[in-house]
Amino acid sequence: MTKPILHFAHANSFPADTYRVFFRALAPHYDVQALAMHAHNPRYPVANGWAALQRELEDELAQRYTTPVILVGHSLGGMLSLMAAKARPDLVRCVVLLDSPVVAGWRAMALRLAKAGRFDKRFSPAQFSERRRILWADTDEAYRHFAAKPMFAIWPEQVLRDYVEQGTVPHAQGVTLRFRREIETAVYRALPHHLGKLAGGRFPVPVGFIGGRDSVECRQAGMAATRRLVGKHLAMLPGGHLFPMEAPEAAAQATHAMIQQLLQESGR
Repeated sequence: MTKPILHFAHANSFPADTYRVFFRALAPHYDVQALAMHAHNPRYPVANGWAALQRELEDELAQRYTTPVILVGHSLGGMLSLMAAKARPDLVRCVVLLDSPVVAGWRAMALRLAKAGRFDKRFSPAQFSERRRILWADTDEAYRHFAAKPMFAIWPEQVLRDYVEQGTVPHAQGVTLRFRREIETAVYRALPHHLGKLAGGRFPVPVGFIGGRDSVECRQAGMAATRRLVGKHLAMLPGGHLFPMEAPEAAAQATHAMIQQLLQESGR
């Protein structure tokens, strides 16, 4: 029996191969596919509101598949999945957002004003990403660098090794990050402020949300708009914003359960 296609969209700065343990846990149920790295194709430049990045995902779906697919996205990837599904529901069966809360209301207005005044960087991860270290002598040194940081130290060893091995490329001085630092920063600074309006009313495909109970991003964005969008299709797991890396098997189990709920309810 042919497995349904699950197309995954990754978070900002984490290439798709970072999620290989998560993908393996989903593989018994789905044909898991992904674009290796968003935001690095010059045909789809990063700009305010991510319109070209949305088009990149839409084009990927339209060109790669002949039938609608299940969309699962983490953070950046979830927002792009939501935008693409709204514009091209003919390409999508359902959407699962992994810690991708909808920024709406006064928070969206504050984001819009901050971007207009060019002081948005103070309130986003861009203030850190633009100074991120990007060079190491080899992958072993890179692994030790990340393993010493609290955020990465809680990841299973294989997940962190996948990030280091798949997320770096050779450089004249050793290895460097595959996801370019300036693009990561640009993505943060171009965060859409129109998602509340986009998610309002009846959404054309079923949407579910799975978040980390300790997610700073969920607290900052607020959850009211997300709850209105997904209704009963909401689950919270132990962990933070990066819970798919922190506990990939549990994240995959919850994702599979959410997909089954959404497809059963929609009859898709």
